[in-house]
Order: sequence, then C-alpha cells, then structure tokens
Amino acid sequence: MGYRQLTQTQRYQIYARHDVGMSRRQIARELGIHNSTVSRELRRNATDSGYDPEQAQSCSDHRRRTAWKRTKRLPSMIAAVVDRLREEWSPEQISGFMAPLSGVGVSHQWIYSLIWDDKARGGDLWQHLRQPKRRSKHRAQAKSAGLGKIPNRVGIEHRPAEVDDRRFIGHWEDPVVQGVRQNRAW
Repeated sequence: MGYRQLTQTQRYQIYARHDVGMSRRQIARELGIHNSTVSRELRRNATDSGYDPEQAQSCSDHRRRTAWKRTKRLPSMIAAVVDRLREEWSPEQISGFMAPLSGVGVSHQWIYSLIWDDKARGGDLWQHLRQPKRRSKHRAQAKSAGLGKIPNRVGIEHRPAEVDDRRFIGHWEDPVVQGVRQNRAW
C-alpha cells in the first residue's frame, strides 16, 4: 500500500473519534490507516487548545505549497535545462539526458511548464523549441476547444426514473475509476 495524504474528511473523523476518547490505534483501524499516521497527525497539528481539523488541513495545505522540491528548484538544474533549450534540444532529449548525468531527473512535462512560465513572464525560451509556432498554436486550440469536455453532454440528473430500479441490463453502474478498495458493482 502506497503513501497517501490524509483528506479533510479523514481529519474530521480523527477529530470526532479522538474527542470521544478512542485510542489512536482504534481510530487508525476504523479509518484503515496506520496508527503512526494518526499519532503523527495529532502531534503535528494539535495546538494548546486541542486538535482542530480545519486548522490541521490548512497547515497541511500550507506545508505542501511551500515544500522545497529539491529536484525542481535547484538553480543549477534550471540553468542546465535552459542552456540545453538554447542549444535547441527538445524537452524530451533534455529529460533523458539529465537523469544519468546528475542522478536527478526532470520530466519533459516539467520542462514544458518551465518554458510556458518563462513565456508568460516575457521570456524567449519558447522560441528555442523546434516548432515554437505550431506548439503554441496547438496549446491555444486545446484551451479554446475545452479539452476533456464531452460535447452535448447530458447530466446524470436528467436520466429516466426507471433507471433507478435497475431492472434491465445497462441500468447497472460501475465506478469508472477503480482502485484497490473500490472494485464493487453498484
């Protein structure tokens, strides 16, 4: 099982269970998380007046926003990427080159983000892409087309009432996204 951040809902559940006197192990068992996660959460986000789930979520959000990401913010890393871009290397080539060289890799998506952020600040990195005009035109079209939007979509609230009875094949639903704990038929 991989590491996952606590959600705001889980923080409210921790608060409610802790407030009625449940042990940290019991809380963890009920929420399906490790007991050290509950201990760390209460230790890290409790104040003199106790544990407040809203304040805990706010602190967590702040920590995530301001976290220093070593691989992404090193000035030497950014300078190396910019140098390669100015030499007309593609972001994919740079990405493939950086990991073996420095032991720390960056994705080509991150390099494109760097380029478009630079362009928004008036920079010229985008002009060093092999096809700068076509690339920027494609991005503009993708934004205006509403990529990911289903045209003429009809919402679930407009489905016929008989679907709720689930008497016919096709009236049964299954979650579109399935995970480890979410593989059941509705």
